[in-house]
Amino acid sequence: MEGIPMRVIVIGGFLGSGKTSTIIRLGTELSAQGKKVAIIVNEIGEIGIDGDVISKYGLDTTELTSGCICCSLKVNMKTTISLLMKDFQPDILLIEPTGIAFPQVIKNEINLMDLRGTVVAPLVTLIDGSRFKQLMKEVKHFSMRQIIDAEVLGINKIDLMEPRQIPIVEASVQQLNPKASVIQLSTKLQDEHWYNFIRLILEEDTAGKIAGELRTVSPELKAMEGEQSVDESMDSIEASGISSYATEFFVDGGNILPDVARTVVQETMGLIKSRVLEHSPEFVGHIKMFLENGTETVKMNITAHYEEPSMEIISSNAEVPRFKILSAVSNIDKMALTEIVDSSVVEAFALKGIDVRKKSDKHQHHVPLSL
Repeated sequence: MEGIPMRVIVIGGFLGSGKTSTIIRLGTELSAQGKKVAIIVNEIGEIGIDGDVISKYGLDTTELTSGCICCSLKVNMKTTISLLMKDFQPDILLIEPTGIAFPQVIKNEINLMDLRGTVVAPLVTLIDGSRFKQLMKEVKHFSMRQIIDAEVLGINKIDLMEPRQIPIVEASVQQLNPKASVIQLSTKLQDEHWYNFIRLILEEDTAGKIAGELRTVSPELKAMEGEQSVDESMDSIEASGISSYATEFFVDGGNILPDVARTVVQETMGLIKSRVLEHSPEFVGHIKMFLENGTETVKMNITAHYEEPSMEIISSNAEVPRFKILSAVSNIDKMALTEIVDSSVVEAFALKGIDVRKKSDKHQHHVPLSL
């Protein structure tokens, strides 16, 4: 690439921290400004949901005219990025690691690739401020590792927080990582916090000012009195203590009535939540489901035991309905989680007289770049 280098922005954070929503808004706004934006989504399992959700906002592989493409990060990241640069020539590459990854590892790998024509922005870690206390209880050491590795810390979802909580959380994460830039953030607000976030990750001089060098686990994390730090050699999934399961179902009989679709998604989530609570009464993580049905897609998710699930309706154009679900939950056995998800889906649809069949083949996210 000649001229202005491609800016690579890694936006990490624990499950349910708001990474996808942030990337959707960021990608949409930058595309509207004439920037060519590429998005790489790193899913936990074989079934992709976030990439499909992003595509519903016009940021899909097939929507090249919108200035944005999306693909799934799997094995060879260098090949993926090199092909993106060659075939699409983006101005900005947004990378969303899975919530149980160490984002610093990905940034380090990109730096080591020594790709010509790129500049790597400061590493962003998003924190769900409304769940901060619970995260420090359920996945403390893993969350601390993500926080201390970051160069920009976004206290996200401030619209869901009580005003008095915000400075407390802000001070707590700043204490954990004194060198990071800490900002407040909400994708639902048009305020100075959002534009300060954009400035931090897009300004040419911030990459060098904030860090720029390869980083490892901070000495502050290892030195914390009475704390057991995360072993650098551990796989991030193992270190997180999270069990995950993703699957996809075919829905027999064609598209169903919109009201029925919404109800069956609610009932599926209700069954899964109640059964997960029997195993993990104070779980955190992310359970998200996606029913593509006719002219609308029903998306529902929950990120903690005390939450009520939230539903979002997205415009769609599906000839055949499909149901996807990704569950990643703390303190539960994977076999138990798998059984809970599969049985709950079948039961909830059966209550409405609808048969579903599990898709047996592995997920293939369509990317017209031979990735």
